Amino acid sequence: MAVHKSRRSILSLKSWLFTPATKADRFGRGAEVHADALIIDLEDAVALSDKQKARTAALQYLEQPAQGRLPCALRINAPVTRTGIEDLHSLLESSAALDYIILPKCDSPAFISMVRVLLDQAAKKTEIIALIESAKGVEALPDIVESDVKPVGLLFGAADMAADLGAKTTWETLFFVRSRILQVAASAGVVVVDSPFFDIADLEGLKRETKAAEDLGFHGKAAIHPKQISIINEAFTPSAEEVARARQILTVNQQGVGSVDHQMVDEAVARKARLVLERAGISTADLVTW
Repeated sequence: MAVHKSRRSILSLKSWLFTPATKADRFGRGAEVHADALIIDLEDAVALSDKQKARTAALQYLEQPAQGRLPCALRINAPVTRTGIEDLHSLLESSAALDYIILPKCDSPAFISMVRVLLDQAAKKTEIIALIESAKGVEALPDIVESDVKPVGLLFGAADMAADLGAKTTWETLFFVRSRILQVAASAGVVVVDSPFFDIADLEGLKRETKAAEDLGFHGKAAIHPKQISIINEAFTPSAEEVARARQILTVNQQGVGSVDHQMVDEAVARKARLVLERAGISTADLVTW
């Protein structure tokens, strides 16, 4: 489905702030702390007794004019549950406009295809992010990203994955899973956002994990507290020097074979440069105009 030209590239969305749908007074906090995207959560952050109240609050917010609002994602409950079906039904019947819908416990392309059909029938241009948080989900990754209806992005869920594997949620124990998700997603050109870092008080630990995620190839990272946003943004934002070098690389690439700083420029180097500019918020359409 075509994306609104005004919509920011998902590649430029570095920090994704989770906010419980029961805390409507906090929806605006993301913009205040310079998050790139807001995730309104109807799933794990909401008690079963509060699901209806949370759903109503989320949809009322998303029915308001989107101008000036952060890009918004709605994490619904799993589509195979009654609560998830109620989430979908309420969304489809509403006038809510949201950029992304996050499908939890995603372990089959059938989930994505079903939701895409329903969104299309409701004339909603919402794009789908698949939450990969189970061993079965990792096993199904090739089918998920190679399907005729593939998600625009994947979100890694470390807590549920660790529980499924019987592992700790450390970077080292889940390194293979992260690498596998990235490798499969890259083969299909799908963006991957890393799991939140769960120790809110450990900002040094967050810095280390965020840097490791950026080094490994993640496009952004989710957060569970506003004070985590600045660290995530800093790690994933290209410096002025990196942007200038990326521009130079693409200029040389357009002219044929050449080099920048004694490094040969080929298409692989140019691809990396394009990604740097996308992450800096410079769209692909702009790359040939400077």
